Amino acid sequence: MEGMNYVSETSRRGKTAKYITIAVDIATGIARGQYKIGQKILGRSSLAGRYNVSPETIRRALAILAERKIVKLQPGVGVIVCSQVAAENYLAEYGQHQILEDIQKKLLVYLDERRKLDQKISQLTDELLDYTFKMATRFQRIHEFRVEGKSPLIGKSLKEADFRSRAGGTILSILRDGSEIVSPNADSIIQKDDVLTIIAPEEAIEYFRELDLTILAGLTRKQTEIHE
Repeated sequence: MEGMNYVSETSRRGKTAKYITIAVDIATGIARGQYKIGQKILGRSSLAGRYNVSPETIRRALAILAERKIVKLQPGVGVIVCSQVAAENYLAEYGQHQILEDIQKKLLVYLDERRKLDQKISQLTDELLDYTFKMATRFQRIHEFRVEGKSPLIGKSLKEADFRSRAGGTILSILRDGSEIVSPNADSIIQKDDVLTIIAPEEAIEYFRELDLTILAGLTRKQTEIHE
């Protein structure tokens, strides 16, 4: 129905089509009593000149008003005003549509702002994680420890040893009888003479020594001088 085309036209173009603006203007004049019932409005050519648009634009505007029974198009006579009430109803419906359109425009703006904000949050989150990882690894080093015969860890699982919470360390591998177990599971049992490759902060070394683990690699220059 052409009388409802203003909805699709405004949504598609992002602004009110010219012929709809003209239809609203004429309907406003009728609703305000500027045009009386039965009064003849200017012809299509005269209206085109008045609004400075093409006759086709005027035709489309009048078609909306005629369909809503606001005016009647009489060949050879012209455009006749039919109903002030119909004009008021049309304007009320148009006003409701304008309110919905304004809300939609604001919503689109807010959605776009949220999308940009989400992108910034995602970017900052990635930067934070990257920085956190770099800072964490900056203060940690990879060490190798041999499990000596008196170590209280012998016979315990990695889960029981709980290097992570007690020393901030993570077991990377276990070297046993010439074979390397990479990323051992938590149930792996620690045995005598195992060589544990551990990533941990420097301050954790003393903790491992107290467990009768002999450090084999990963010494700092200062620590090397002390052992020498």
